[in-house]
Amino acid sequence: MKLTAQSNKPFDTHPEYNGSAVCVDVTPPKTVQTDYGPKEQFRLVFETTQLRDDGKPYLVWSRGFNTTLGEKSALRAFLKQWFGRELTPAEQQEFDTETLIGRTAQLVIVHNEGRNGETYANIGLIRPDKSGTGLKPSGKYVRVKDRQDKDASYNRVSQPASNDTQPADDWHFTKVHVGKHAGVELCELDQTAVRNLCEHWLPVAMAMDKPLKADRDLMEALVKAAAEMGIPCPAPQADDIAY
Repeated sequence: MKLTAQSNKPFDTHPEYNGSAVCVDVTPPKTVQTDYGPKEQFRLVFETTQLRDDGKPYLVWSRGFNTTLGEKSALRAFLKQWFGRELTPAEQQEFDTETLIGRTAQLVIVHNEGRNGETYANIGLIRPDKSGTGLKPSGKYVRVKDRQDKDASYNRVSQPASNDTQPADDWHFTKVHVGKHAGVELCELDQTAVRNLCEHWLPVAMAMDKPLKADRDLMEALVKAAAEMGIPCPAPQADDIAY
């Protein structure tokens, strides 16, 4: 039997950036548990002009937004920055998020360092795009809604490791396989849900003698997600994970 050490491929973090981007996805709303009870939330996904080593554009995700355009909602503030104006009365009355697909923006992407030393990319600022570049979606990203089973429940299907839309080690699309959020990808959980997994499940998983691959993947993804969200979370040590 031939053995080899497992390679830990570095997280493919978007470089710090100040430039054009184009919205390529508005994820389907999902019910998540928040400090204020269950809320419907979605995320926006942007492609930038920065290319990865494989030639595909880098992607960056927004924070989770509640499906409301109330005066104090985070979504309304985000759209106001993006559009460079307040929403019109007609837009406030009815706003179709599908109109955001293909819309360009100027993004400032900043890096935040987690407690485990990992670096994460976040949208620090969004502004109207006045560059005149006419940036278009590359067509290499598959929208989340198009990865779903076309049945009445719209359950997500597992994404293969070779998925061209995301690097295999991206924590956003690691699927939770335990608890009440089983079957949901980490990017669709709010901070409270991630914190609960870190506090209640992660210590148990780290104490396992022989965790399954799904356990190892979720442990690693939780550490990355917690770092990006600013949630205290112990990083699994090499001795904690049995391969």
